[in-house]
Amino acid sequence: MANKDRAFGLRPVRRLSGDYYAGGQNKFTIASSYGTAIYQGDIVAAVTAGNVERIAAGGSGYVLGVFNGCFYTDPNTSKPTWSNKYPASTAASDIAAFVITDPLIICEIQADAAFPRADLFGNFDIVDSSPVGDAYSGRSALELDVTTGATTATLPIKAIEISQDPENSDVDSANTNVLVTINNSLFSAGTTGLA
Repeated sequence: MANKDRAFGLRPVRRLSGDYYAGGQNKFTIASSYGTAIYQGDIVAAVTAGNVERIAAGGSGYVLGVFNGCFYTDPNTSKPTWSNKYPASTAASDIAAFVITDPLIICEIQADAAFPRADLFGNFDIVDSSPVGDAYSGRSALELDVTTGATTATLPIKAIEISQDPENSDVDSANTNVLVTINNSLFSAGTTGLA
């Protein structure tokens, strides 16, 4: 049966140790008026200004983690606002980004093509769907870019297993769901600091 084509970014499912993912996340900042929208399930990087920014396909640098939403004072209504997405160019001085930073987290992601078992344990880049996220739910439309599979250490994700989701586990059909880990986490041993 063909897989469903419904990208959702990275969705935490468990830890590499086999433990359940208990919802842990950390709070960081997004610079006021940062010009790129960030959706729940996007991957983000720490930048030298002390903030977080979205990592796009082909991006470089270490992965801080998976964006899980944000809180800020809406500049139009002056009301405290929780959102699954950061709206691009929001002018607020209190934008808090909540990020799943555990370097041992396993996430599920949809591949942009059929994903053969032979590609497991390879490193991969990401690719944006169009649109890059859902305006209503705030969920990312990020996918694993099957054509980028390589041994390159700087690629952001590593495929470790095919999803057990019966609607998206067909390796002979496009849009296979894959379980991945963050490959080049900022918190892995031996990485260079930003400062």
